[in-house]
Amino acid sequence: MNVSPLLLASASQTRIDMLRAAGLEIRAEPARIDEDQVRRALEAEGAHSRDVADALAEMKAAKLSDRYPETLVLGADQVLDLKGQIYAKPESPDEARDQLRALRGQTHKLLSAAVLYQGGKPQWRHVGEARLTMRDFSDSYLEDYLARNWESIRHSVGGYRLEEEGVRLFSSISGDHFTILGLPLLPLLSYLVQRGIIAA
Repeated sequence: MNVSPLLLASASQTRIDMLRAAGLEIRAEPARIDEDQVRRALEAEGAHSRDVADALAEMKAAKLSDRYPETLVLGADQVLDLKGQIYAKPESPDEARDQLRALRGQTHKLLSAAVLYQGGKPQWRHVGEARLTMRDFSDSYLEDYLARNWESIRHSVGGYRLEEEGVRLFSSISGDHFTILGLPLLPLLSYLVQRGIIAA
């Protein structure tokens, strides 16, 4: 079956690496949407975090699908939810500090959405969920952590990366590893197998 490569509507290196490590032929092109504005508008309408993640993933896929109608386009987004409050990527070390203090000693959810488009229409969607509990780390450790890791964590919701030192902030994690990294990879692969896009 001659299928054009999967187009990832994102510049996320983590997602690119996940898909390529799974043996998929992909290319990546970021979909230029104002995520913060969309997120704020959806929150103002009372949208749940799951719906926010799904809507953002769909907007990215739809935008590039209009440009490349024959291509299978993957949009993805991740939202952090703490008791109904949505957190985005911190814009400064101070914001990261505030986020991590709010998350400290609490259990939050990471919701990773994926939507596939082709021909300008949605073909498949999935939202994966993981639950993560942070330990009650000290303020002094938090300051050291921010000083060492700011350049990396500024690109991650909540101000941490589990694949790096951020794992030390947690006491327990429940959920799929790939979902935590930002893409529900296993359900995506299952769909691609069912469609005959990849071999099984």
